[in-house]
Amino acid sequence: MKIEVNGKVIRVKLLDNSSAEAVKGLLKEGPVTLDMKDYAHMEKFGSLGKQLPRNDRPITTKAGDVILSEGHLLVIYYAPNTWNFTKIGTVQNMTEKELKDALGKGNITAILSLDEEEK
Repeated sequence: MKIEVNGKVIRVKLLDNSSAEAVKGLLKEGPVTLDMKDYAHMEKFGSLGKQLPRNDRPITTKAGDVILSEGHLLVIYYAPNTWNFTKIGTVQNMTEKELKDALGKGNITAILSLDEEEK
């Protein structure tokens, strides 16, 4: 999956679980634009607009984790947090600093889509 933010492309390797498959299914219908809010200087989150399957378990996130929260929020972490979440993927092409720089400060608009080989 790729996430375009502020002119940068964030590449995410999706995991093999029903939540990641549901996100992939959603993106097979076409790109999804999310208005994402900054929360506590550790994450950006935005609603996918529908409930997806949850596979929550207690985890501590790290920079680059892509999470499904509450079954409908896509979250990109750039700092640690511990809670019951569903991890759906991991950023592949950026360091923690590069990810923070790409996400910028404050709220963002992100465009989620699949690479050709994922469709």
